[in-house]
Amino acid sequence: MKSLLFSLSLGFLFVFSSCKPSKDLSKLPAKNESGNYQAVIEIPAGTNKKIEYHKEKKEFLIDQRDGKDRIINFLPYPGNYGFIPSTFSNPKLGGDGDAADVLVLGESLKTGSVIEIIPIAVLKLIDEKELDYKIIAIPAELKDRIIISENYQNFNSDYPEVIKILESWFTYYDKSQVLEVEGWGDETEAVMEIEKWSSKP
Repeated sequence: MKSLLFSLSLGFLFVFSSCKPSKDLSKLPAKNESGNYQAVIEIPAGTNKKIEYHKEKKEFLIDQRDGKDRIINFLPYPGNYGFIPSTFSNPKLGGDGDAADVLVLGESLKTGSVIEIIPIAVLKLIDEKELDYKIIAIPAELKDRIIISENYQNFNSDYPEVIKILESWFTYYDKSQVLEVEGWGDETEAVMEIEKWSSKP
């Protein structure tokens, strides 16, 4: 009985501690040792809570608007939304002051997941006259993919409906903002966008 209680206690401690990362995920390298880009997932696919990673607290918290949890009053996120670590979109250079945004197309991943990705496109949005680019990516691991395209040309030709869905979703998901689609960039532009904001050692 004691061993069972001890095991349950360990399990509880593991679950509780896993909710708060022990290290600053924003400072992970943009690329891992395998040479693949990494994404830190904030909002799992299929959910609608606007979760953001706070570097100072090293926690994932629900964004607040007017003192209330920010819930997307629309269809849930069509992919796993997060950021590329060790990036900073400098407002002085036209950025929004945050890390580079990424949407990973795949099955739902838990908040706090770190996944290797392959950038395949960039969706170029205009948010209140400011550029707001979203990197579109797929998991680097074949077994984790649901989209079988490693570049924009194939993505556009094989999944044109997905492109329309993403454009529509990002245009209308937040009624308090007016977003316009400026266009798309290919995988080369997506990588250039990441590198543009990457922290240099």
